Amino acid sequence: MAYGSMTMEERLKEHIKEYSLENLLDLSLVKACFEDISKVLGIELLLTQRHGETAVEVGNFAGFEPDVVNDPGRKLRVFNRTIGHLYVKMDHASDQELAERIVEHMMLQYEALACDHYRYRETAIYADELEEAMEQEAYRIKRGEHEDALTGLLNKTYMKGRLLEMQETAPAAVICANINDWKFVYDHFGNEESDRLIKTVAGLIRKEAKEEYLIGRVDGDVFEIVIPTPEDGEAEAFCDRIQQACTNYEDPYLAPSLAIGLVYRTNVEESFDKCYSDAEYEMCYNKLDVKHADGYKKRLEHGLK
Repeated sequence: MAYGSMTMEERLKEHIKEYSLENLLDLSLVKACFEDISKVLGIELLLTQRHGETAVEVGNFAGFEPDVVNDPGRKLRVFNRTIGHLYVKMDHASDQELAERIVEHMMLQYEALACDHYRYRETAIYADELEEAMEQEAYRIKRGEHEDALTGLLNKTYMKGRLLEMQETAPAAVICANINDWKFVYDHFGNEESDRLIKTVAGLIRKEAKEEYLIGRVDGDVFEIVIPTPEDGEAEAFCDRIQQACTNYEDPYLAPSLAIGLVYRTNVEESFDKCYSDAEYEMCYNKLDVKHADGYKKRLEHGLK
């Protein structure tokens, strides 16, 4: 379970069920210890996993089937979870009372070792997840400073900042693109589909744009695009492509459509704000043409049942 979904203590109590003995103890050392104890005390030892599978066996346990439910032996527990069972045969013990005490102390030591190892491992994993989460959060915050959360395009504030940096750039094409009838989609299909319309159009614009184009979502259903030092006809061709891409887009409910206004900033004395205002004015004229075109209403309403 990922960082942040539970506290560290809750995590320790929950995750222990995912661990087996070999994750928490060096079973080769356990076996060596068992062999020494067996020689000295004359006892036989069998350590099983939580469900009874053999982990370490010293002695003769042929034919013995561990029943961890009805006869669990000595339980090895970590954070109140049983991770193993120890079965001991003391038929040939030289000193049964001493053997009992040694086995009891040994189990307490193994539980302490397993707890320490488990806490260390889970803390290390938790720290890694925390570091990753912090990196992701830092990246998200950094992106949030300049990206629109819905579309991934530049947001209005960052767009303005970038344009201030481009005051010496001329000529430049300034484009205002407005989604036609966004409210129709919102009224008939709801917020989720109207958001999807915005994201869809943003994606179509980005797909047709060159890397150097500045593209921002500057209002709910409005985009500003700036093309620095465009070649002859480049801006017009771009506007035609994004409008055609919208027209060609097929969807059960959405019918993307853009109204576009284009003006040129021809010298460094002109402000980008003034150019955008002029482009917005041109966009309004284009909107009338687009919405009165043959087939527009039929396409817009095709998703209605």
